[in-house]
Amino acid sequence: MTEQLAVAVLGAHGRMGAEAVKAVEAAQDLKLVAALGRNDSLDELVESGAQVVVDLTVPGSTEANVTFAVEHGLNAVVGTTGWSPDRLERLEALLAARPGTGVLIAPNFALGSVLASAFAAKASRYFESVEIIELHHPEKVDAPSGTAVRTAQLIAAERADAGVAVSPDATMSERAGARGCEVDGVRVHSVRLRGLVAHQEVLLGGPGEQLTFRHDSFDRASFMPGVLLGVRNVAAHPGLTVGLDGYLDLGL
Repeated sequence: MTEQLAVAVLGAHGRMGAEAVKAVEAAQDLKLVAALGRNDSLDELVESGAQVVVDLTVPGSTEANVTFAVEHGLNAVVGTTGWSPDRLERLEALLAARPGTGVLIAPNFALGSVLASAFAAKASRYFESVEIIELHHPEKVDAPSGTAVRTAQLIAAERADAGVAVSPDATMSERAGARGCEVDGVRVHSVRLRGLVAHQEVLLGGPGEQLTFRHDSFDRASFMPGVLLGVRNVAAHPGLTVGLDGYLDLGL
């Protein structure tokens, strides 16, 4: 029998964390060795023999959690938002001193969402206009979503590489927020509505045509295949990887 990979879940009592616990327990090649909540000691990660830590906590604690994991030689798969450029810089410096340790920070673990963002970015170089609409449940604490920010960054990089100008916009007057926010020159609009889970549209427009990439997560179970993919592959990708697309052979 193949040796099982020892996995610990942080934020195990939250909505995403609870799904991750179930997914790890159901996977034959993985073994759940710790499921920690808000008041549990991080020392349990070491004592449990965990090899991979899944962080699904809150922005206020995720950096400390991942720092602890890396300092103890544990690989980490992170789905928590709040990773600003300065936080990522500190993490990269920490990982540089521990070349055998890997961290994956993924704004979205739904494989369909990751693929839609990658395809939309590639297509955006061929269209004059692009905007993003992200739609989530009203308990979501950040806006725009990490997925939308990541998608906008991918689109901006692709368009810059192709020498495409920013989307035309003749707006001269507006009410605050009417045109959404701007991420690297891409307009992003956030909707918070009861009944939604996680949804995103990328709208691409050119003369006489429109192309839309839309992804819908109707249940948090949709994120678990991506979480497990990250858990199984993070050790083979030392250093920092941002975005699950870094683990996919997209051929783009």
